[in-house]
Amino acid sequence: MIVLKQKPLEWILDATKNYSKILIVGCNGCSGIYQVGGEKQVESLKMFLEMAFKLKLKRNIKIESCTLLRQCDGDLVASSLRPLIKNLGKHGALVSLACGVGVQTISNIFPEITVIPGCDTLFMGMRTKELGEFHELCKACGDCMLFETGGVCPITRCSKGLLNGPCGGMREGKCEVDPTRDCAWALIYERLKAQGRLDLFLKFRPPRDYRVAASPRVWRGE
Repeated sequence: MIVLKQKPLEWILDATKNYSKILIVGCNGCSGIYQVGGEKQVESLKMFLEMAFKLKLKRNIKIESCTLLRQCDGDLVASSLRPLIKNLGKHGALVSLACGVGVQTISNIFPEITVIPGCDTLFMGMRTKELGEFHELCKACGDCMLFETGGVCPITRCSKGLLNGPCGGMREGKCEVDPTRDCAWALIYERLKAQGRLDLFLKFRPPRDYRVAASPRVWRGE
């Protein structure tokens, strides 16, 4: 799941203060699931901006809002937003409560419209319900090796991204860079040991081929 957080309300107000019309667009995908860009957050932001414009900027503003199933779906964005975009005119702006992909999808389809990101995209992660925390687990490197490393990604979970075992600074299973964290390769060792596949721990892995993850990437479902 893509992990993101909503930008401070004061920041959004400052970014929108020079526009006469605003369209707030939510996303029921990742941002909606984690309650930073769903229907409730869209309506809350709309109410805040209307009040802030009136009380702080001493003027009223016309704000429309909607929530899409996914802002990363170009066809859905085009068909759903085209009628609303027409109402913005030259002095309007759109606030997207989605990840950076959603913001750029809207910008690519409607390049004449100013699109303001209402959220900061953090990483792809897993949520632990007990603690309410999010843990980064994947960097979308394009060359997954989880089978060989017992389901623990060294590229993401090793602070140095090492591919062939721990560094010399590991102590008692903890990371040299951040001693509060478990060493990824210590976790990999224990996982492979439990699975009876320790031979993979000693396997040599050549340097990463960064061509498979050269940005910007394109995938055509091949």
